[in-house]
Amino acid sequence: MTIPLQSASGIQVHGHRGARAVLPENTLPAFEYAIREGVDVLELDLAVTRDNVLVVSHDPRMNPAFCTGPAGARTVIREMTLTELRQWDCGARANPGFPKQRAVPGTRVPTLDEVLALAPRGRFEYNIETKIFRKEPELTPDPETFSRLLVESIRKHNLAARCMIQSFDERTLIAAAKLAPEIRRSALYSGRPVDLIAFARGAQASILSPHFSLITPEVVRKAHGAGLSVVPWTANSPAEWDKLIDAKVDAIISDDPAALLAHLRARGLR
Repeated sequence: MTIPLQSASGIQVHGHRGARAVLPENTLPAFEYAIREGVDVLELDLAVTRDNVLVVSHDPRMNPAFCTGPAGARTVIREMTLTELRQWDCGARANPGFPKQRAVPGTRVPTLDEVLALAPRGRFEYNIETKIFRKEPELTPDPETFSRLLVESIRKHNLAARCMIQSFDERTLIAAAKLAPEIRRSALYSGRPVDLIAFARGAQASILSPHFSLITPEVVRKAHGAGLSVVPWTANSPAEWDKLIDAKVDAIISDDPAALLAHLRARGLR
C-alpha cells in the first residue's frame, strides 16, 4: 500500500505552478505566496538548460504571453545557458488568462535548487513534473538523464521524503523508480477514459493524477483499493472542488490554492 497523501487536516492542497491565479506561474513570488497561504504542496514543472541546469518552467519555450527577452534571443530553454535564460523577465506582464494575477516585474525563471531551498520555510512538500516530449526529444535530455538530474537535486537537499515526481511520460517515472525507489511517483493523465489503475501501475507510480473531469467516486474507490492515492488536476471553482471532495480524493491541484483552502475551511475540512 502507498503512503496516504492526505494530511492530518484533510484533503491536501497543491498550489499549481505556485499560485498562477494570483502571481506569475512557476516563480519564486508565486511559491512564496503559496507557502504563506499554507499550502500542503508546491506543484511545479521542470525544463533543462543547455548547461544541464534544472529550471522551473511549464513550457519548453519562453512564452511571449508573459515572458519578455532580449531582441533576437533564443526561445527554446534547452538551447540556452542559464545565464542566457536569466535575461528573460517572466513577471513583467500578467497572464491574460488569469484576471486576478498581478505582474511582478523583474521576475526570472528560478532554478530547481532555488525552489527546493525554500523547504525550511514550512512543512510543505513538492510535486515536481518532468516536462518531456516524445515527439520533440531535442527539447530535453533523455528520460534517464532527466531523472538522474532531478534525483540528484532532491537528494542534495535531503528532500526525498518531501518530494513527488510526476509526469505524463512514464519513461521518467520508470527511470526514477530505478534510481530512487524511495521517492514517490505520480502518473499524470489526460485524454479519453482508460483503465487508470493499470496506467498508473505501468508507470510504476503510487499516485494517480488524472484531469479532474475524469474523477468519479468509483474511480477513487478502485484506486484506493489498489493502494493508489488520487490527486486530480487542475480544479479552480467551488463546483469542481465539491465534486472532488465528494468523490473522496486525497488532494486537489489548483491555480488558486488560497481560495481552495478557504473553501475547505468553510466545509469544515481544514
